[in-house]
Amino acid sequence: MSAKKFVWPPVKPEDGCALVTGGSGAIGSATVQALAADGWPVVVHYGRNAEKAQQVVADVEAAGGTAVAIAADLADPAAPEQLLAAAVEALGPVRVLVNNAGITADNLAMQLSDDDWQSVIDVDLTAAFRLIRPALSPMIRARFGRIINVSSVIALRNNPGQANYAAAKAGLLGLTRSVAAEVARRGVTVNAVAPGFIESEMTEGLLEDLVGHIPARRAGQPEEVAATIRFLASPEASYVTGSTLVVDGGLGA
Repeated sequence: MSAKKFVWPPVKPEDGCALVTGGSGAIGSATVQALAADGWPVVVHYGRNAEKAQQVVADVEAAGGTAVAIAADLADPAAPEQLLAAAVEALGPVRVLVNNAGITADNLAMQLSDDDWQSVIDVDLTAAFRLIRPALSPMIRARFGRIINVSSVIALRNNPGQANYAAAKAGLLGLTRSVAAEVARRGVTVNAVAPGFIESEMTEGLLEDLVGHIPARRAGQPEEVAATIRFLASPEASYVTGSTLVVDGGLGA
């Protein structure tokens, strides 16, 4: 008996859109550009910096793509579902969801306040779940969906002073594996990307002391993370699900 030939999913970018949370940041904006280059209309989510988000939209449009910026405070329990609804209204069904938004509130565990713990968990982990939950049904009906959760190498190695951030990013990995197993038969993949130290506003001033600990002896570029996300969003990644792709120059090795 011959093996059944695999057929690429019929969904194309014109059948829906991609939503990138934290789309105005370094990794987020690079991801928006990468997905737009593949033809996806992209929703650029942002929290506070409307100017940066509009610049990302302008860059996409200048390259011939389609993008819109939508604001949402992901710490608000109602915001994720409202963001998803606004994305659908603006550009159509969300077929690619990139949970990239994240914040930090660093301190040693014995000095970490309840508010600092909860704020990071709410934005970095809970908001991702609250976006995934309503996004799944339309993806399942279409027999195509790509969910990519942006975790961190901190989920895989120790980093004193970031117990809240490490817990949230490690939680994303567990969420990724569980949801991936639930929907794998339905044409929906769920994967995670774990960046190491990437040049961005968040790491500005820190990299000089850290580069010596990275086997590649350099910081990563946002475009290198975006290229990994771009692959996971593609039809060619249809057999990759429940995985974590680490982009860290060998730091976690």
